Amino acid sequence: MPKKNQISVLVVDDSKSFREMVARKLSADSQIEVVATAGDAFEARDKILSYDLDLIVCDQEMPKMNGIEFIKRLLPQYPLPVVIISDNAQIEAAARKAGALDFAEKPNPRSAKTVADFLLELTLKIRLGARTGIALQAKKSVSPRGENDQTQQLSGNSQSTDRLIAIGASTGGTEAIYQILKNLRADCPGILIVQHIPPVFSKMFAERLDTQTALHCKEAQTGDYLESGRVYIAPGDRHMRIKRIGNQYRIEVFVGEKINGHCPSVDMLFDSVAREAGHRAIGVLLTGMGNDGAKGLLEIRRNGGHTIGQDQASSVVYGMNKVAYNMGAVSVQSALENIHHCILTALKEQVKR
Repeated sequence: MPKKNQISVLVVDDSKSFREMVARKLSADSQIEVVATAGDAFEARDKILSYDLDLIVCDQEMPKMNGIEFIKRLLPQYPLPVVIISDNAQIEAAARKAGALDFAEKPNPRSAKTVADFLLELTLKIRLGARTGIALQAKKSVSPRGENDQTQQLSGNSQSTDRLIAIGASTGGTEAIYQILKNLRADCPGILIVQHIPPVFSKMFAERLDTQTALHCKEAQTGDYLESGRVYIAPGDRHMRIKRIGNQYRIEVFVGEKINGHCPSVDMLFDSVAREAGHRAIGVLLTGMGNDGAKGLLEIRRNGGHTIGQDQASSVVYGMNKVAYNMGAVSVQSALENIHHCILTALKEQVKR
């Protein structure tokens, strides 16, 4: 039985030796426990009924029913995150369209990928998939606010605000963001978030936050206006920026060239926040590899905004936030567990101005 906080996984593959190897290697990870395996879709269906699963790893090429057909039939009844595996990378788009949360290519003679590469990729995708994919619609029948309709949650009488909070993160950021948001009240200013994350995951990440925090969270769309108590997550393949219109901020999401190797880019958001919100903004840069967001955070500070950086000890990767700190972009550096306090303090200081 999985330990508390372990991800319970079912591995489905018609090759007994391959699925046992995958199960053994995945279970060697402290965050994952393969609780069952299956040789085909029909055996997998029985295992789904017998185990409390967090995620399924399913091969595409199987007898009786292939992986894509399996998830088409599975998800309407059992909405579980599924990672499809195959030695044919060309089926990835079809797998995602069918409802797969992610795809991992098996080693094959046409690629240079090794078994070790495949297993590392699969492990990381299972971790991310479990963090952002478990809170699917059918599993979130009742939210902490007693609501069960996503449309209703994102409509209502929230007030627009000329203050805002902008957060940027990469590696380790999904959990860090959750730790911050769960401690914020529903009347806080609107929050904009860029997390380096694949497209499918960004919506599910927003759904998870919406379910597990007091805030109303959604994947951002062009035309959204920032409202208090609302959180807007940049889509995984779109940049996000804001435009001030009167005392409101209008959100724009769009396809663009990668900035600092990323789309969405934290710098794209932070630059617009510095320009449009100035001293009304609070910028927060969290754990992550690279330097995305550092220059933008500096611009927020130069324009009178308050800036917060996650410290090294609490970061999964002390990269983006380290660059920002070293260039003087960070007003306050803090451990993750105290960042929500820093935000609340900054909000009180803004009110006094």
